[in-house]
Amino acid sequence: QVQFVESGGGLVQPGGSLRLSCAASVIEYIFSVYTVAWYRQAPGKQRELVARISSFSVTNYEDSVRGRFTISRDNAKKTVYLQMNSLKPEDTAVYYCCRITSAGANTAWGQGTQVTVSS
Repeated sequence: QVQFVESGGGLVQPGGSLRLSCAASVIEYIFSVYTVAWYRQAPGKQRELVARISSFSVTNYEDSVRGRFTISRDNAKKTVYLQMNSLKPEDTAVYYCCRITSAGANTAWGQGTQVTVSS
């Protein structure tokens, strides 16, 4: 059973950048076939999909982050990244990564990493 560990969160000013990492515990071959997604959950709000990347590196983004965030993967490092630029206060949330199975289920949630955008 895969486990994901997120890192890279922190406090940043509006307009700043952060890069989040999501490291998997499985071997490279298994990781390479996963679709992996980043979600976020702000206080009092539901968890929402931010971006996802398939095994073929096809990417999808939530409308509010498209053009500002970039999801990528390095299979050799078994890691998915989320580069976040032009951050806004409304991006403040706990960011989680998970695997999306072929059946569309979310599994193997990480513990999350806090991103706070504030001046």
